[in-house]
Amino acid sequence: MQEKLNGLKESALKELESINSLPELEGWRVRYLGRRSELTALLRGLASLPIEERRAAGLLANEVKTSLEGKLTAKEQILHELELERLAQKEAIDITLPGRQMPQGRLHPVTQTINEMCDIFVSLGFQVVEGPEVEWEYYNFEALNIPKEHPARDNMSTFWVDLVLPVNGKDGERPMLLRTHTSPMQVRFMEKNRPPIRIVVPGKVYRYEATNATHLPMFQQVEGLAVDRGVSLADLKGALSEFVRRFFGTERRARFRCDYFPFVEPGVELAIDCFVCHGSGCSLCKGSGWIEIGGAGMVHPDVLRHGGVDPDEYTGFAFGLGIERIPMLRYGIDDIRHFYNNDLRFLRQF
Repeated sequence: MQEKLNGLKESALKELESINSLPELEGWRVRYLGRRSELTALLRGLASLPIEERRAAGLLANEVKTSLEGKLTAKEQILHELELERLAQKEAIDITLPGRQMPQGRLHPVTQTINEMCDIFVSLGFQVVEGPEVEWEYYNFEALNIPKEHPARDNMSTFWVDLVLPVNGKDGERPMLLRTHTSPMQVRFMEKNRPPIRIVVPGKVYRYEATNATHLPMFQQVEGLAVDRGVSLADLKGALSEFVRRFFGTERRARFRCDYFPFVEPGVELAIDCFVCHGSGCSLCKGSGWIEIGGAGMVHPDVLRHGGVDPDEYTGFAFGLGIERIPMLRYGIDDIRHFYNNDLRFLRQF
């Protein structure tokens, strides 16, 4: 028995020296220390020995088992360290190499334009407000001096929304629509706020139009309103001229020419000198040397009354600018549809 135990120990230790991986070590453990190993079989056979031999053999067997378990633990620690060192070398990071460039998100060019325009007007004393895109017919038309029979309604090409609500205690139609301009916020804001008022209202507007290089059924506008005592057309010209100078550059000139809009009186058209021909005439400005960017004027007295403001005490000016048209003019973009085609080749330029 003692010869078998010593031979088993010698054989196990010799084999253990040649093991170089953890899977091999696990196989060695099963062969020499497992439940079905030769050592376990010898331990179970101690009961058949005479009592004098049993004691000596038991002590030797326990010594062999303890020795092998200790060698197993030591070898396992060595192999773990070697494995960690191998993984460290395999997965090492060379910090001197340049890092991988991560893709960067950015704001849409229309959003960038809205933010820049609002920042300019905020610096001029205006505050930014927003209004609903689904609007009552009253605020979109009637409160802005555009009654049902007014021909300007035909030019709006309106998307109507079917809605039935109680009117005077009975079910009736309360016409709603997708707003055709951001101007309804003029009356909405004046109803809840007293002058002095200085606001700009950016947002989406909707018109039933054919899609082409210059028109979309959905586009963006920014509306401006200022109401106070003594507000004049000179204040309007000053505010918009400063906007043109800051947005398009100090070399740009602004032109104001008489125009008609139902909710202002008098009304003006705002244009800037063409940045391509500088006034000499080209295809972009259609030979005029000027490019229109929006409409404006002094708020009509009826609009002030609808907002609860006394036109005998207060005056105001309003303006509306097409937001997509602004970056088109600044960057020379020839098709408004580029803004909404989601072509990354176009969007990455901004």
